[in-house]
Amino acid sequence: MKPVTCEAGVRELMNYLEGTVPAPLRLEMEAHVAGCAFCRAFIASYRETPRILREATDRAPSPEQRRAIAGFLRSHGAGG
Repeated sequence: MKPVTCEAGVRELMNYLEGTVPAPLRLEMEAHVAGCAFCRAFIASYRETPRILREATDRAPSPEQRRAIAGFLRSHGAGG
């Protein structure tokens, strides 16, 4: 088996987090992540995404945010 790289780890990330990668690959990935700050940060941000999305969509935008969004959409030809 070739050593796990950041690129290969990202391709297998969902399978890894769901626990569906074969044990030898899981061990290789964990060894790589243990020594790779980039991959540790990537996995942490990946795990936090659902919480961030829940918080971001938990409340309606303020009137100021609505105006900013409408202005952005108009300036990009999508404002209706």
